[in-house]
Amino acid sequence: MPIDATLPYDDSNIFARILRGEIPANKVHEDDYALAFHDINPQAPTHVLVIPKGAYVSWDDFSARASEAEIAGFVRAVGMVARAAGLVAPGYRLLANIGHDAHQEVPHLHVHIFAGRPLGPMLAR
Repeated sequence: MPIDATLPYDDSNIFARILRGEIPANKVHEDDYALAFHDINPQAPTHVLVIPKGAYVSWDDFSARASEAEIAGFVRAVGMVARAAGLVAPGYRLLANIGHDAHQEVPHLHVHIFAGRPLGPMLAR
């Protein structure tokens, strides 16, 4: 069920539990600011999620409250994951669903990296 991205952070969400090591994840990158792991229900041949390590519900929340170092570290992690996976030349898509209308399902900011085949138009017409 989509969530309201203006709600307070819920530290029982699945990504918070992954960050605490309570739930395993197939990690592809981890540093001080971000964790990247394969999606358990991939929507493309390559489907990686990148999450900040801080407790942020949405992009709006993150951009308003995160430190400059957290913002830079998270954005750099997304690029690093794409480069390390060899996605730059063939191309990839970044997607961050924020709030109810965008169908955000986990109340922790996350960016999807999709790749591995032609992805088609951005939105269904």
